[in-house]
Amino acid sequence: MVVGERGEEFRQTGRRPLLAPAVVKQLSALSPLRATSSLLLDWGIIVGLVTATVWLNHPLLWCLAPLGIAAAQHGLAILAHQAAHYRMYETRWLNDAVGMLCAAPLGVSMHTYRIIHRIHHNHLYSPIDPDMALMAGYPRGRWHLLKKFIKDLLGITAVKNYLYFFGRPLRRTAPEKPAAHVSIVDDTSENLRRAARRDQRFVIVFQVTLLVAAVAGGWWQSYVVLWLLPLVTLLQWLLRLRALCEHGAVADTSTPLRAARTNLVPWYIRWWLFPHQMHYHIEHHLYPSVPHYRLPACHAALREAGALADAEVSSSLRATWRKFYAPAARPTA
Repeated sequence: MVVGERGEEFRQTGRRPLLAPAVVKQLSALSPLRATSSLLLDWGIIVGLVTATVWLNHPLLWCLAPLGIAAAQHGLAILAHQAAHYRMYETRWLNDAVGMLCAAPLGVSMHTYRIIHRIHHNHLYSPIDPDMALMAGYPRGRWHLLKKFIKDLLGITAVKNYLYFFGRPLRRTAPEKPAAHVSIVDDTSENLRRAARRDQRFVIVFQVTLLVAAVAGGWWQSYVVLWLLPLVTLLQWLLRLRALCEHGAVADTSTPLRAARTNLVPWYIRWWLFPHQMHYHIEHHLYPSVPHYRLPACHAALREAGALADAEVSSSLRATWRKFYAPAARPTA
């Protein structure tokens, strides 16, 4: 596909089949119970932390609760991502409604993200991949990363990200439109474009209603400290860090086996940085039809088939970090 083609599918091109179709079909089966359990886990953490903080009113809780809430917000973002892949529920309207209700509290249009993310999957590391600005060009050195992290934690990145998720036109090179400004929302079917426009209006109404309710109800301070603050600071940092761990400083951009990275890290790191099994990122790019709770089984099947022998699989977070915060390469004379 080139810019201007208007499709709806998530696909990968130029790769050989690694698993038998019957295995992929089995791994792609959806479980409404497991999807709902994931949803309840994230909202349970949020409700529990907000309730405990407001009720106990302890200074330590007011300082620490945003850390846990940011992790749960990250989890909701991943579930919205799953819904964008149609991987939450078989019933389409239910899948999309749940995805919208995961994304809207975060200020994100799930339907617009579906369009953006489809291009990322179908054109990984190509000039039209909308995630290139976030993940490409590494390593760039520690100072570059530190400046980015400071912008994230000050809330500066949030403004750019919300414009991005609402389909801001990006400058990129397309075969028939060199260096043209092309809207990512326009690079897909009219069906999905209409859904994205409706969803953007829904998100705006949702956010305005939430703000008015917080002010009118007298709980705007709690809303700002326990929801808005982690949303525009900590979550932005987590999103960048995860994207770098998944795609930063990879060895070979010609295949998902090397252009994406699987990070085999302890559970406490996964909970905060890779919620809902997103540390299995090679597996996700190879088989986006596999829901998050079956990615461990997908990893095991690929390993058994010998497909991961030369893949970008990291055994520790430190090993991954060393790759993308290494000094920037100096041009040779």
